[in-house]
Amino acid sequence: MRKTLFAASLLALATAAPLAHAHQAGDIIVRAGAVMVDPNGDSGAIRVDGAASPGSEAVVDSNTQLGLNFAYMLTDKLGVELLAATPFTHDVSIKGMGALDGKLGEVTHLPPTLSAVYYPLGGNSAFKPYVGAGLNYTIFFDEELTGARKTADFNSLSLDSSFGLAFQVGADYMLNDKLMINAQIRYIDIGTEATMKLNTTPVKVDVDVDPLVYMVGLGYKF
Repeated sequence: MRKTLFAASLLALATAAPLAHAHQAGDIIVRAGAVMVDPNGDSGAIRVDGAASPGSEAVVDSNTQLGLNFAYMLTDKLGVELLAATPFTHDVSIKGMGALDGKLGEVTHLPPTLSAVYYPLGGNSAFKPYVGAGLNYTIFFDEELTGARKTADFNSLSLDSSFGLAFQVGADYMLNDKLMINAQIRYIDIGTEATMKLNTTPVKVDVDVDPLVYMVGLGYKF
């Protein structure tokens, strides 16, 4: 009896789900929503005039912005997708340098990512999971030291741009033939070298940012 009720419940849920046309070659999908870049990597030791300071590191915090996806379906299951967003601004702090510890400043970046995406399920199911892989180019700009750091300790902060691989999993849930809810998570290989000066002494640190990037939003298929 319980098995019968369980099977009946599953059937009811399935029939309650909307019938949505499969993605097809030539479809254009536009998605928008909240996207968070959550750094998940490591920092090398901070090097002052070439000498590493044992136990020191740089730390980058997370930030959330408006994310945009633009996808074009090459076939019914394979597409290309561009991830874009409004600029992310992250606090950068240093640890392990005694009196110099604390917030160092802020950096802003854009992480455009171009990926190939694959939808393994065909048919008219409302749930459309996918996987993807591609390339990321992260541009850092507007590197700003805090006022206290600028006048007392550090100056001339800059970060190198980064080029690396990106991987993602995600899913669309079709509300009707055109409108969808989307959720996705990415891993992006971002590595940079930060350079600055402590008074007149050169300071450098290698940072593997390697963030997880989460996005939830709405999409529309043209």
